[in-house]
Amino acid sequence: MRRLMVVSLLLLTLSACALFPNRDPVNINVVGIEPLQSQDLEVRFAVKLRVQNPNETAIDYNGVALDLEVNGRPLASGVSDQRGSIPRFSETVLMVPVSVSAFSVLRQTLGLSQTQSLNNLPYVLRGKLAGGLFGTMRFVDRGTLDLPNTATW
Repeated sequence: MRRLMVVSLLLLTLSACALFPNRDPVNINVVGIEPLQSQDLEVRFAVKLRVQNPNETAIDYNGVALDLEVNGRPLASGVSDQRGSIPRFSETVLMVPVSVSAFSVLRQTLGLSQTQSLNNLPYVLRGKLAGGLFGTMRFVDRGTLDLPNTATW
């Protein structure tokens, strides 16, 4: 009887693993940043993300969260309660509002050396597409900021 229970439990565990799809990670790139209306001590932007689904099944999401580091320091964060679905082998562009506090700007400014320009600063964007208990997908995008008109900032 005991052996039968162990075998049954093992079979149940193996069948439960088959329910979780084997998915490739999504490809996410920052494709744009647009200014939004800001408050007193903060600046707000809409970060545009291109999300590519390289999987055979659609990805359903119910919320997006972002954290942006520039030059190794936290700069901005944002959330959105967007819902949607990215069809199989497809892509979409999501816009997520992010906030930059005056203290984050001050921290970034103090971290720059006098000879360092605003071009080619490394950034790391971390985020997640919420998708329920087992469907949440985390992502990281790394690169360098290329701000062509830095003289006007």
